Amino acid sequence: MNPLITVENLCMDFDGKRVLHNISFEIGEGEVLGIIGRSGAGKTVLMHLMRGVEQPPTSGRIVYHIAVCDHCPYLGVGSMAGAACPQCGANLRKADIDLWNEPSDDMRRRLMTHTAIMFQRTFALYGNDRVIENVLHALDDIEYPQEKAINRAADLLDQVRLSHRMMHIARDLSGGEKQRVVLARQIAKEPFLLFADEPTGTLDPETAHLVHSMLIEAADKNHMGMVVTSHFSQVISEVADRAMLLTEGKITALGSPEEVIRTFMAGLSDTEKFEVPEFGGDIIIARDVFKRYISVDRGVVRAVNGVSFDVKEKEIFGIIGKSGAGKTTLSRIIAGIIEPTTGEMVIKIGDDAVDMTKPGIENRGRAKSYIGLLHQEYDLYPHRTVLDNLTDAIGLEFPKELAVRKAIITLRMAGFTEEKSREILDRLPGQLSEGERHRVALAQVLIREPRVVILDEPTGTMDPLTKIDVKHSIMHARDEMDETFIVVSHDMEFVRDICDRLALMRGGKIIQVGKTADILALLTDEERDVMAKPPAS
Repeated sequence: MNPLITVENLCMDFDGKRVLHNISFEIGEGEVLGIIGRSGAGKTVLMHLMRGVEQPPTSGRIVYHIAVCDHCPYLGVGSMAGAACPQCGANLRKADIDLWNEPSDDMRRRLMTHTAIMFQRTFALYGNDRVIENVLHALDDIEYPQEKAINRAADLLDQVRLSHRMMHIARDLSGGEKQRVVLARQIAKEPFLLFADEPTGTLDPETAHLVHSMLIEAADKNHMGMVVTSHFSQVISEVADRAMLLTEGKITALGSPEEVIRTFMAGLSDTEKFEVPEFGGDIIIARDVFKRYISVDRGVVRAVNGVSFDVKEKEIFGIIGKSGAGKTTLSRIIAGIIEPTTGEMVIKIGDDAVDMTKPGIENRGRAKSYIGLLHQEYDLYPHRTVLDNLTDAIGLEFPKELAVRKAIITLRMAGFTEEKSREILDRLPGQLSEGERHRVALAQVLIREPRVVILDEPTGTMDPLTKIDVKHSIMHARDEMDETFIVVSHDMEFVRDICDRLALMRGGKIIQVGKTADILALLTDEERDVMAKPPAS
């Protein structure tokens, strides 16, 4: 296999701390390399350096072995040297481009236009435009002939199996459909290398499997190499030809996906035991709650259709079901973000029962300040430090010394060690991994000392080891802060390990509430396929 990229002794420092240590490896033409590791291991930093974005490395080289046309902007893989240029017919010459030391800015720009990237959690679409218009924009960016663009866009949507959505508005698509539109837009650029950074971290397992299939097909059909980062072993085993394990910025394994995954999972341990506490009285009481919407194309939509349940103080209560079952709508009603159409929703604050169906500072407004919600699509203030995000940015005014102390205590509850908590306090969110940002967002909820914490798909961006840390953090928060948790999730392993009881939703209704094991036994085969995450090993 001809080499496409050679990485030599690559090092990267942020604020005097080394995050990549002497990284060296090669990627062949058309090869799919999977990079696995815990959140914060350096996967995203390495990928961005290989793409040529953000700041240059502290030391080391990233060399692309390519074929260059001197008569038009075309670049190809190195093995095409000596062949005719597909665009103008001139001979292609071989070139080795040192990405970060290339003297020609024009050559660097040309090289970057022949690679593409899919970011985690960022769909990068024109939300108000139709799906096919999004692909046409990508074709415009590469100056594709306008008279051929419509057919090319339709072909690309066929390739990612979205022809049945081409006239939909992009913002109205599901997460998996948006990710496939992003893939079509990237393929439109005809890159010889695609970077996919945690491309399916927030998708349910069935949708993730479909996107993995799309990535593999796109690589084969377009003779395209890929670099895929993930902390899920399933992604690497399904997609990659070869795998690399990053541990604290160092390559600790490089070889077959199976071998590397075994090494990664060898550190997985979950031995800490927790006693189930004695629950208090009812803190949440829901009776016959309905939420109806009017949709132009679907008529009356019963997103929540007459649900009733209770949640006890200090209980970890799970809400499960397929996408579209009504889980997120119900969680937002509990949080006071959405008002139910009819029904009763009561939250106990101290000795008072607060009616969440009534507005005002003595009713829903009062209770909302005691309810914390971690959205699936959470956000942090990008230009504020972690410390500011946890204190000033959400209106908590502490003296500096107390703010630091409170922030460290809360970050530890969110799964960080004390050393790591102190290390990240002065960093900006962009300097953290996605999994680290997710845990900071959890800490941002916990630092407000809510009585009830609602977690909407809390494990989507977490590697298996971090998931154990966060599970323990929730258990400790329950024990130490008398917290009550509501967990909305499709991660069946996580709810099995952490929830005291579950509510199973189908079509806006709660089918049954009961002990976790009993409710999981009621899942249909289809629900298990859609919701159950595969084993980590």
